[in-house]
Amino acid sequence: MKINLSTKSITAIGFVVCVFFYGVGVYWSFEPDFLDIKQEVIQAAKTENVAPVVGYTTTTTLIKVAETLLDKPGGYLSNDALPPSVFLDNIPAWEFGVLEMVRDMALVMRKDFSRSQSQSLVNTHLKEAQPRFNINHKNWAMPSAESEYRKAISHLYAYRAALVSANSNDKAQFYARADNLRAYIEEVQKRLGSYSHRLSASVGREQVNTDLAGDKQAQQSSQGDLQQQIKTSWWLIDDVFYEARGASWALLQLLKAIEIDFDSVLANKNARISLQQIIRELEASQETLWSPMVLNGDGFGMLANHSLVMANYISRANAALIDLNELLSKG
Repeated sequence: MKINLSTKSITAIGFVVCVFFYGVGVYWSFEPDFLDIKQEVIQAAKTENVAPVVGYTTTTTLIKVAETLLDKPGGYLSNDALPPSVFLDNIPAWEFGVLEMVRDMALVMRKDFSRSQSQSLVNTHLKEAQPRFNINHKNWAMPSAESEYRKAISHLYAYRAALVSANSNDKAQFYARADNLRAYIEEVQKRLGSYSHRLSASVGREQVNTDLAGDKQAQQSSQGDLQQQIKTSWWLIDDVFYEARGASWALLQLLKAIEIDFDSVLANKNARISLQQIIRELEASQETLWSPMVLNGDGFGMLANHSLVMANYISRANAALIDLNELLSKG
């Protein structure tokens, strides 16, 4: 049977395919909703028929955040090489922001939360999980990023099971201590500071080099310029915006878990209100973006600058984290 396709038919088919890919791309670009942390913990404990202990909530939240990264509509898109995901950049940037927060929490759980002192042994499950989250997020084969992240999640499940295990030989620990929480806050502060700086640089400005400020004896490997022109490219600012938005979403979920597991520490330091204020600032950063694109208005110009708005929320959250860190450091 011979089929003759006219130019109009080919054009129509191409148009339908493009519209289909566009619709799928829009659907895949929707950001996930907030997690109901308490409900997730209740459901997990009910499924495993266990009573949650200290650390169970934080571990469960880390698992659910990582699973959301992989199981949201469209799955994990950062390493896709086929349309329509290959044409998307906002949601892959969002994924990378989430992944950065997952990496930070996994690292602190391995180094601090699961260990009582610097000389104590590293938990074997976290020792296997943490490095697997560090694979290049764009790897698509041998091994793929998704497969390594799945293996990391399976080790987190094993660690969570060990937390509530009655078998002393497979018992894991989670130490909700003020110094451990400070270690996590210090990791997050660096991350938020970077996001705030990159977002604020959407408006290019001359900046004085302060790399060696405050220390007369400070040195650096190569001489830097006294004045620096700092500006995030117009072509990249939407990626930075969505990366920061993804990181804020993940941090928001994790801090809600911290509030539960570190309840006694926060109460003792009278610091719960400070943590709740951080959570409120991060919630504000997740408000709906009604513009079809990230606008990059200049200063007090006619157009909005969504990057500066996001930078404001992140800077306020970071300032509150610094205050919280100070509270935790006091006896």
